[in-house]
Amino acid sequence: MRRRAVFAVIFSLSVVACGGGDSVSRIDSDTLAPTDVTNAPSTDPGTTSMVPDGAYSTEDFPTPTIDWSDCGSDLECGYVDVPIDYSDPNSEMTSIYVTRHLASNSDERIGTLLVNPGGPGFGGSIFAERAENIFSSDLIDRFDILGFDPRGTGESQPAIDCIDDYDLYFAGGDITPDTQEEKDEIIDSTRTFTEECFARSGDILPYVGTNNVARDMDMIRRALGEEKISYFGFSYGSELGSVWATMFPHTVRAAVLDGATDPEADGIEGTLQQNKGFETSIETFLAGCSRDRSCAFHNDGDAEGAFDALMAQLDENPIPTVAGRPDLTRGMALTAVAQAMYSSDYWDYLAQGLDAAQSDDGSVLLELFDLYFQRRDDGTYGNELEAFLNILCADDPNRMTIEEADAQTPRFNENAPRFSPGTTGDYNCVFWPEALDPRIDITGIGAGPIVVIGTTGDAATPLEGTRNMARVLEDGRLIVVTAENHTGYTSDTCAQDLVDTYLVDLVAPDEETNC
Repeated sequence: MRRRAVFAVIFSLSVVACGGGDSVSRIDSDTLAPTDVTNAPSTDPGTTSMVPDGAYSTEDFPTPTIDWSDCGSDLECGYVDVPIDYSDPNSEMTSIYVTRHLASNSDERIGTLLVNPGGPGFGGSIFAERAENIFSSDLIDRFDILGFDPRGTGESQPAIDCIDDYDLYFAGGDITPDTQEEKDEIIDSTRTFTEECFARSGDILPYVGTNNVARDMDMIRRALGEEKISYFGFSYGSELGSVWATMFPHTVRAAVLDGATDPEADGIEGTLQQNKGFETSIETFLAGCSRDRSCAFHNDGDAEGAFDALMAQLDENPIPTVAGRPDLTRGMALTAVAQAMYSSDYWDYLAQGLDAAQSDDGSVLLELFDLYFQRRDDGTYGNELEAFLNILCADDPNRMTIEEADAQTPRFNENAPRFSPGTTGDYNCVFWPEALDPRIDITGIGAGPIVVIGTTGDAATPLEGTRNMARVLEDGRLIVVTAENHTGYTSDTCAQDLVDTYLVDLVAPDEETNC
């Protein structure tokens, strides 16, 4: 799941209480000390890569080993030790957690299929553990499905750790502050979040960017003893896969990028694209609800007007949720809506939540809000959000001041008035240090055909950006799926058949195929 825009919304909206929010921060890159947080100047937006020539190789480091353990039926798990800093021959190491689902038909095994679910920040080991629920029987039969938790995420060590209580940072804020004091709370919250991240995880944070994860993938390939390897990435996993294919093209057997992000969009443009995608999906949802009398949020055929009125009401007067949890604010409600836009399967439940909110019951929307943040039944959280925010900043060379971020607000309002009504800027990365290794330019030169999947109603990775991924790649082959959800492989048999044929037989589809 690529979540750049939603987190930008939340940070502008919901980080008032006590901590950080949906944008991350910046710290002096020389000392990496949280006490040295500064408001760094903006940099040239045209600069997307500072990786020196020849820096892509991992050959300066010995081939790692994996001590596999039995983790269940057809499952093995282990750790791969890789350098934290590939520019330092004497670097300390980080341990990448890997899990593989062994090929069911060992006699016809093709090799390993690396997989990544996106985020950034989501661990991929679960995709191996649940391979039979995600991938076709053809792929299960012929490949070892290998999921890995990218550095800093999931069970990899050390894992990024910033905060414990998400409610203090992401719930209860005013996304349209009326006073400088309210705005300062958002700024202070963002700064505090950054300081907490570097205080707890400062040794690894500068090195969690996509380039280094691609290098880790090459180290995994070497540990497996495979000259070439296949890859299947979803959402942000498409960005990771295309970076890997650009850095290590000679190791690419095949690569599939489902729900691809726009590789040429900077932080602002990428957020605008995604915000527009969510805005369009919200419009589709509301229009369908207005037409359907059985929709719980029908409101006599004016779901649009009722939605706007409800959001305005929540902006002024948050409503109760459940005992011990914050009242539902407009920012929290928009996060809940965003979660539902990832798939039309959520839309009926969203309609029920909006209907309940009209009666001052925010509990249903709170469930969607919690689902977005991966809140567990016991009230704890994984580290997906913390990893997400820091990976974005490690990848992005640009650093705006608060004033420069605020100056973008009218663009966001005009671009997505329902989804992005905030009156403060996106402070993502404002307090973070300069990126040591910004994400490289994506080309895929020399990697051969790469299959890219786009979905017509994808809010998180809109089809326009996915088309651009296929265009930028030297040999991108686009599959367009007609659906109202994020990514297309698991929901469309046409796309699945085309992808399976490509991965198994290396027969790529035409430059653009409609499913």
